Amino acid sequence: MTIAGRRSAFATLTGERKSGLILAFMADTKLIKEKVDIVDLISEYVALKPAGVNHKGLCPFHREKSPSFMVSRERQSWHCFGCSKGGDIFSFVQEIEGMEFSEALKYLANRAGVPLDNYRSEIGSNLRNRIKEINENAANFFHNFLLKMPAAASARDYLSGRKVKPETITEWLIGYVPDQWDLLTNWLTKKGFAIDDLVASGLTIKKADAVSGSMRGYYDRFRGRVMFPIWDTHGSVVGFTGRVLVETENSGGKYVNTPVTPVYDKSSVIFGLNRAKSEIKTKDLIVVVEGQMDTIACHEAGMKNVVASSGTAMTETQVKLLKRYSQNLALAFDMDAAGIEAAERGILIALREGMNVRVIRIPDGAGKDPDECLKKNPEIWFQAVKNAEDVMAWFLEKATKGRDLKLPKEKQMASDIFLPKIALVPYAVERDYWLQKLAETINVGMDVLREDLPRFRKNPQGVVVGRKQVVSSVPEKTATASAPIEMTRSEEMLEMLFALLLRFPKVLQDYWGKLENIAPVLSTSHYANLYFEAKKLYNKGNILDLEELHKALEIVENGSEMMSLLGMKGDLLFQDFDDRSAMQEAEALFNQIHADWLGARRKQIQLEMISAEKAGDKDVVARLMNEFIKLV
Repeated sequence: MTIAGRRSAFATLTGERKSGLILAFMADTKLIKEKVDIVDLISEYVALKPAGVNHKGLCPFHREKSPSFMVSRERQSWHCFGCSKGGDIFSFVQEIEGMEFSEALKYLANRAGVPLDNYRSEIGSNLRNRIKEINENAANFFHNFLLKMPAAASARDYLSGRKVKPETITEWLIGYVPDQWDLLTNWLTKKGFAIDDLVASGLTIKKADAVSGSMRGYYDRFRGRVMFPIWDTHGSVVGFTGRVLVETENSGGKYVNTPVTPVYDKSSVIFGLNRAKSEIKTKDLIVVVEGQMDTIACHEAGMKNVVASSGTAMTETQVKLLKRYSQNLALAFDMDAAGIEAAERGILIALREGMNVRVIRIPDGAGKDPDECLKKNPEIWFQAVKNAEDVMAWFLEKATKGRDLKLPKEKQMASDIFLPKIALVPYAVERDYWLQKLAETINVGMDVLREDLPRFRKNPQGVVVGRKQVVSSVPEKTATASAPIEMTRSEEMLEMLFALLLRFPKVLQDYWGKLENIAPVLSTSHYANLYFEAKKLYNKGNILDLEELHKALEIVENGSEMMSLLGMKGDLLFQDFDDRSAMQEAEALFNQIHADWLGARRKQIQLEMISAEKAGDKDVVARLMNEFIKLV
């Protein structure tokens, strides 16, 4: 979103409030940008490497193998030359977190330590922010009820029986709500929260016969349950899981979760990631368990790089979220049929994303899950994680176990099960390794397997697995910003030429005079303003000072942005060049641009000559012929 767009959006929020509030807002956004370094922020999501004065990495908004995503610390901006997305810290957080501007503003202001007291009510008027505030209050209510109320004695006994330490209860804000009809709803409305917002948060359920404007027909979703808050990656409470203490016909199942709301979708949230992300980066390993108690038990035991899938298959959104912090994934899941099937769906997505996936196996008799294993013998769990098996080896064992591999049909069945997994691996060397392993295991030639592999390549709808088709439950995120601008080959080369010359001031100075030979191209291109301003400066004293050029372009529409993008592109493409190789590259680009322009102009002259001859205009024919001869 542009600054103008932000002002417009903010004006909508504030209605008729005075322009002084807008000025305060603009000053605060500027202060936030000064305090939050864009490279540090984006490095939390993207692995960035220095590229000249800028930084580069793989774009988080589209799939690419070679980096085209650039971040400028000097300009505090980012841009992807692959999908054309770009902007500042606010637009980046909005895009990658799916936040509205007011949410991104609140998050970055908190990060920067900049108070937004002047217009806190306007920021809070956003529904998502209101729901997060409701959830935070509810979490504190549940937690305090657990710690202080006699009616929570059974819940305290349950947690004590699970050997959950008091400090863990406090750290994870574990709570309890008694089996009462509308206790929480009444408490929250008395604190001033609107009943419609409570319904939107998922904490309150509205009956069909509810009376608008009164409390009749509204009741609590969670009743008689131990409550576990669910946080997003930034530490905001977005939802809850409630575990019933006593199951009855009307208790609604052992676990109840917050439904889909404007801030919570189970398919895009990872339990515990807000607490684990730092340790995940340090250890370069994500340990994924199924249950929330498993996660809490692991953290309590000192293994803090653990998160929970909450008993469901990992989605593409969740895998991409985890991939921000590490490429290495170790999974622990129930080895029953349902657990394996759910885990496999997530594993296939992770493999397709190029992650290194391993399977954690708890030895027989050591516990049915990580929590139980840790209670019996923590060392066994730590060893199980350390000795986690490569998921491809696990898949191969599954595909061949119990088969008579002397029989051709059995060989083919094993191959049909394992080859689709190999097809998902995005790296050729790794694919070749597992083809070799399969060939050795079923005793067939690798050429035969290579011939069979294309049958299992990804199609547009999903991934062919044997004769079944597994379709990702969450569509891949597509670019929502401006699509890449279609440029001709000459325009692309012209952009590269400017990026090169601006990165090498000496080459630019030496080469400037030659650019006049492609003046017709330059004067009609996207970079015409840059060319004309540079020409003015050069004509003043036969010197082209980059600092002066930057200043001159600051008052030209999009001039600063243009220089910033060219600077980033120069660092992206020409980081390893020196002045000599830069001059050679400039010469090659110039010659190709010039040749393309000559060819296009000659064709144009020929068409104009035909038209002039038909009109009998001999003077025009003579002039065009003259120009054509000169060009040749």
